[in-house]
Amino acid sequence: QVQLVESGGGLVQPGGSLRLSCTASGSVFNINPMGWYRQAPGKPRELVARTTSGGTTTYGDSVKGRFTISRDKAKVDLQMNSLKPEDTAVYYCNLDQWNRNYWGQGTQVTVSP
Repeated sequence: QVQLVESGGGLVQPGGSLRLSCTASGSVFNINPMGWYRQAPGKPRELVARTTSGGTTTYGDSVKGRFTISRDKAKVDLQMNSLKPEDTAVYYCNLDQWNRNYWGQGTQVTVSP
């Protein structure tokens, strides 16, 4: 059984910052990729950032240069700077373990004046 628990969402003004955290527990093997995805109303879920245990990172085009993903074993954080209204979405933590995807419950991020 794998569980992903997220924290850190909330309401922030444009230009502000937030930090999301996710911890995986249960039968977790740290060599598998972890990351963050997001889904805005009426839109498909999209990649925000992803990292392997070896430190290889991938970012969605819309967040490059503003968001930074970091990982320590089964914990992955997402530092979000220079937030824009279009970053408003539910953010989901993801663990890709042996080609099976596990998801957190999601945390709401709202960027609004």
